[in-house]
This record gives sequence, C-alpha cells and structure tokens, in this order.
Amino acid sequence: MEQWRLEVDNLHKRFPGVYAVKGVSFQIAPGEVHALVGENGAGKSTLMKMITGEYNPDEGVVRHNGKEIHPKSISDSIKEGIAMIHQELAPLPEMNIAQNIFLGEEIMNGKFLNDKEMYHQAEEILKDYGLVFTPQTKVKHLSVAQIQMLEIIKAVRKNADIIIMDEPTSSLSDEESQKLFRLIHELTEKQVSVIYISHRLEEILMLTDRITVLRDGQFIKTVSAQGVTQDDLVEMMVGRSLDNIYPKEVVPIKEPVLEVRNFTSKDVFEDISFTVHAGEILGFSGLVGAGRSEIMNAIFGIDKVDSGELYMGGQKITIRNPGDAIANKIAMVSEDRKVRGLVLCRSIKENISLPNLQKRHPGVFINGNKEKREVEEYSNALATKCSSIQMSTGNLSGGNQQKVVIAKWLMSEPKVLILDEPTRGIDVGAKFEIYKIMCDLAKKGIAIIMISSELPEVMGMSDRILVVSGGKITGEFNRDDIESGKITQKTLLSSALQEV
Repeated sequence: MEQWRLEVDNLHKRFPGVYAVKGVSFQIAPGEVHALVGENGAGKSTLMKMITGEYNPDEGVVRHNGKEIHPKSISDSIKEGIAMIHQELAPLPEMNIAQNIFLGEEIMNGKFLNDKEMYHQAEEILKDYGLVFTPQTKVKHLSVAQIQMLEIIKAVRKNADIIIMDEPTSSLSDEESQKLFRLIHELTEKQVSVIYISHRLEEILMLTDRITVLRDGQFIKTVSAQGVTQDDLVEMMVGRSLDNIYPKEVVPIKEPVLEVRNFTSKDVFEDISFTVHAGEILGFSGLVGAGRSEIMNAIFGIDKVDSGELYMGGQKITIRNPGDAIANKIAMVSEDRKVRGLVLCRSIKENISLPNLQKRHPGVFINGNKEKREVEEYSNALATKCSSIQMSTGNLSGGNQQKVVIAKWLMSEPKVLILDEPTRGIDVGAKFEIYKIMCDLAKKGIAIIMISSELPEVMGMSDRILVVSGGKITGEFNRDDIESGKITQKTLLSSALQEV
C-alpha cells in the first residue's frame, strides 16, 4: 500500500472505572468500504469519537493520508476531510434543503445571503444525487433515507475523503437500503473511503471489503469480507460460539389474552383483527411504513383510532392513553428506546421505577429502600451490565438500555408485552440475551407481540406470524409451516409486497 487513507495506531482511551479502548490499530485504504464490528460496549463509538475529535486519545496517533492529525472538535475533523453520519440524524428540520447543505458555508452577496445562487447550486446537487425535491423543501418533509442522503451530500461537499456511517440502514426499507449501497459504491469509485458500522452481519459481508473486529475495547482481527462467514464473525465478536442464534423454546399456548377487533385509523390501517394468547410470541412482519408500529401505538393508546374494539381476557376495555393500557396490563417497548423508552439523563433506578411509582408507592412519599430492592431485582433478573443502578442510562450500551426498558415494563406485571423492533441497533450477543428473555417471559404465560423488520428474526422467534402490507393484514403463518420449510423469507416478503 503506497499510502493508507487512514491509520489508527495504538489508540487508548480510559474513563473513570472503564478502560474503553486498549491499544487498537488498523488501516483503511483509499476507496475501501471498511466495516467495524463488535458487541455494544466493544469500543466502536469511543474509537470513532477519537478519530472525529470528540475525545482526545490518552495514547496513540491517527494519521490521515500519511499526516498525523490531532482534531480537537468535530469541525476540526471535517476540515481534515473526515465526516461522520450518526445513527440519530440531527438536521435542522425547519430549515430547507439548501439552507442545510450550505449551513456554515453560506454564499454571500456582499453583506447579504445570495439565496438565488445557493438555490441554483443546491438544485444541481439534488439532480446529481437523484433527489426530486426542490431546494426550498423543508427538511422535516424528508424521509429518514432522504435525510441520510442529505447528510452524505454535505459530507462530500466538504471534500471528505473518509465518511463514517453508524448503523445507516437501521431505519431504512430494503429499497432505501439498496439506494444507499449504490451511493456508497459511487463514493468508493471516487476514492472516498467509508467506515461502515452495523450489527447486520449479512449486510456487512455483502457490502464491505474488509472487516475489523473489536471486543472489550481491544483489536481482535481484520479480515477480508470474502473469506469469512457470519458464524466466524460472531465467534470473534463474542469470544464464543453461539450455536443457536434464535433460542426459541416450545411453550404451551394457552388462553386468549388480548383480542383486537376491526381496528381502523383512516389512511393508516384498516380492519385489523387478531388475537394473541398466553405464552405465545406473535410476530408482525412487513416493510417499513406498512403500518405495523401504528397499529401497536393505537393499541397502547399513543395514537387514536376511528373505530374498533379491544378485549382483555374476554372483557371489553377502552384505552384512551398509555395510562389506560398500563392499567389493563398492556406494556410496550417502543421502536425508538431513546425517544419514547428512556430518560437518558436519569439513572437506571429512576427509569425502571418511573411508570410503577403510583402502584408500588401509593401516597405522598417514595420508600427509597423498597424502590432500590425492587429495581435491583428486575435489573439483576435481566443481567443488566452496569456499575450500579445509580448509573446514568445514557452511559449504557444499546443492549443494556433495551434491558432497562424491558425491566421497567416487567415491574408493571403485564399480561401483554409489545416489543417494537426489540433488537434494533444492538449486537448479536445482546440479541441472543433479549431472545432468551422473550422465551422466559413466554414460559411465564406473558403474551408477546413482536414487530421486526428482520425476517430471520421473525421466523426464528415467532409461534405465529402476521404480515402487514398497506395497513392491512395480508398473511398469517404458523410455526409448523416455518419449521417444515413451507414458509421462507421469500414467502413473507411476497406477502408483505402484496397489493391491497
């Protein structure tokens, strides 16, 4: 290699009580798509923050195009030609596309903004990337995929020759993901290097050139994507073999718990009817935007419905808000744990006890000792990795954050647990732990509804699968069909694409 695009040489980073990155070294070639994989807490985020100037390394150096660099901020790294597109996109939604593209680099006409020229240039840029919006379109009207495209445009415009993408497909449909992959290919043809962080191993093996594996803050190995399997990567990431990624257990399916009859929300979903039983894991499959999450939001009282009925244990119930749902023993782990699931600036203890205080601590005062005992019981039962329950939830890995969300709802002793994308953005080891928790809950007679965009996950963990397309249920399959091979991923996808 004549000159590496990026060299990470013996980087270390320590925090109080945590040795986050321990002597990591790897190199990235010009025009290479280089994957970075590891369990949550493996050091990926800390490593990227050192490269982009958010953290200063305690030891080691970073070289960009052969030159040693010491960025002190994100703006410093952008000036060097290194840009990062985060999983949680942060555009300015009330500003238009042109204003977002030229933010900080506005074209001036004397002392005034030259809007005409910025709109003209933005229009040409949008044409180049195949976006049909006008430069005057407010960013709040764009989809996640289109916002992601906008972030890539901004990075390339600033002459970035290294673009870091963190879980870029976590909120994208298959079609949108394919568009992103094509754009990545176009970038690499221009010798732009891409650092690709994802927990979707099949995606990594298909898209990337080489893969660097981290575990417990340490470099494990860099391998060619052509010479490795998913099982190999899993073993390197977790330090052990996961013989069965989907540990589904046979559990007796008992009496009906929740029955949904003719649920309809105009222009969102129509005539939705289904029943979930005690001990059953009912999977909901379908493309992003098909209406799956909206149906569950309506059941939980987040969204309103125009018509339909709910029955718990054969008794009709009325749910006007999430408080009504909780009172009727329905709990929901939302799709975005950081927006609706957690208060990230508060402790594990506060997050777990928050929706349970009124029931567990009636009266004016909270019994602190009792609260601590109860929270520790549920936190320990889910094997949450933390220094103590006083630890800030925002400092936990994605998998452990998900355990905190599940723990707070288990404390409410639900009969129905809705899990919307329960393993989104978490690593394969943490996924396995979440699946085991699901099996344990089913054995205790809890009825589980699981929404997932990952077809292998739906097939691996469900007793029964309902497919949603265009706001309607277009297919129903049982576990015997899955295990016998009668139902495949292709079958589910065809049902999800069905015209309604």
